[in-house]
Order: sequence, then structure tokens, then C-alpha cells
Amino acid sequence: MKVVVTGSRGKVGRATVQAFVDAGHEVTGVDLVRPVFDAGVVVPGRYVMADLTDAGSAYSVVAGADAVVHVAAIPQPTGNPPHVVFQTNLMSTFNLIEAAVRFGVTRFVNVSSESIVGNFFPERPFLPDYAPVDEEHPLHPQDPYALSKSFGEQLMDAAVRRSDIRAISIRPSTVHNEDNYESNLGKQVRDPSNLTANLWSYIDVYDLADALVLAAESDLPGHEVFYIASPDNAGGHDFAEILHRYYGDQIELRPLDRVDASGIDTSKARRLLGWEPKRSWRDYLDSDGRALER
Repeated sequence: MKVVVTGSRGKVGRATVQAFVDAGHEVTGVDLVRPVFDAGVVVPGRYVMADLTDAGSAYSVVAGADAVVHVAAIPQPTGNPPHVVFQTNLMSTFNLIEAAVRFGVTRFVNVSSESIVGNFFPERPFLPDYAPVDEEHPLHPQDPYALSKSFGEQLMDAAVRRSDIRAISIRPSTVHNEDNYESNLGKQVRDPSNLTANLWSYIDVYDLADALVLAAESDLPGHEVFYIASPDNAGGHDFAEILHRYYGDQIELRPLDRVDASGIDTSKARRLLGWEPKRSWRDYLDSDGRALER
């Protein structure tokens, strides 16, 4: 396929471009970073610099594509003014899906977020109703980032109602690679009292990239939503025990498929996409959360 990957110079985008190239697809990467013209600098696929909040730019990069994988976004609400986060994320998604519908693109993969539930950056804090969290969990977004992701998924719903495009929204857990496992997850591995809104869940960037390839290659009709997270939690702790220790009975515990389960249920992705994660925090960290020598 001819695949457009937005946000291609970011952490997730770089891994995603490489995964599509490795799978034999023709890739055009899109980002705000200036192109590199120096001889000898190898960047997989073709690259186009574009601001996707501009409709004309979105149309120009989507034309001729078989699939669009929309990774680009401001990844959380605290580093930019709220209106910038919301406008950037929502308008880039709107422009791309509008262009994809008009050009007859067959598959759109929308990268959403686990924080869509709303408990990650709330002004009025709350806990999930149950764990592991799955695609049926109610959404209560408050902040501009979670709202932008919620509206993005609604744009996918609207697109499949009015056209033959097939859409998949992927909700990744917090994404890590070899550069930041220790700084991001090390303290949770050592001590689960370092609490996070995603209940000790995480995802390796290369497993996420594999899921995005499967989503783009999938023939699933309509618009499907999938959580993507590693099957274990950061540290390999007894999930039922630490959930009760730190949250008591405030979060309903649902059946687990393993003792060290993640706080996110990814059985739907395994069942419908055939996705099987291959990597773990254990590939990068020791039991004290320190980086392994590589």
C-alpha cells in the first residue's frame, strides 16, 4: 500500500515508518520538521514537511494514498495553551479524515489515547470504574487533550457513516522506547506506590508500531476502537494485590488473564487484529528498574 504516516519524526512516528517499510509498504512521512537533504542521511520512505492544521496541506499529502496513519499530535495538555492543544489535535484530524474521504482512501488509522477516559489530567479527579480498563469503559474527558481525542474518534464515526472508508482508532498506553524506559518506568518497577492514572500499564513503541501496521492492513469494516498496552504491568507486580493496596474497593477488579496483568485489557486487539506484543520492560530494565547494559 501507499501509506501516509503523520508525525513521522516523533518517537512513535519513527518506529511506525520503519515498521511499514519493513512490511513492504510505500511510505510517505509527514511532520513539521524540515527535510534533510544531505547526502548519506538515510530516512526510510519519502518525507514531506507540512502543517496539517492547514486543510490544503492535508489534502496535498493524502492525495494518492491507500491508507493514512495519523500519529501527529500534541501528546498531552500541559506543555501548550489549552486552545493550541485542542485546535492542533482536532483540526489536523478533521482535515486529514476529510481529505481521506474525498480522495477515496480505503483505511484511516487514528492514534487516540488511553487518557480519553478523562482521569489523566482532570480538574475534578476521579478513578476508573473498573480495571483492567477496556473499550466499553465510559469516557468522561475534561481536559483539551482528552477532549480532542474523543472528538477525533467521533470524526471517525462520522466518516464511516458517509463513505466507504474503514477506520480504526488505537488507544495506546504510555509509550516507551530504549531511550526512556529507565526514566519513565524505573521508579514504578522499584515501587508500585508511584501511582499513575493508567494503573501501571505501558506499551513498547515497537509493539505499538506493529499494531498500527496490522490496523492499516486490516479489512475490519466501520470504525473499531482498540486499546494497545503490554500484557503485564510495570514491575510485574501482583495486579490484584497492588490495586487493592493502593485503591481499596474504589475500583472494581474484573477477571485477570495473568497475575501480573496490565491495568488495560487488550483482548479485543489480540482477537480482532491478531496483535501479539513481543516486548516487555524486562528487555530494558532489571528488577530494580535500572537500565540493562546493551
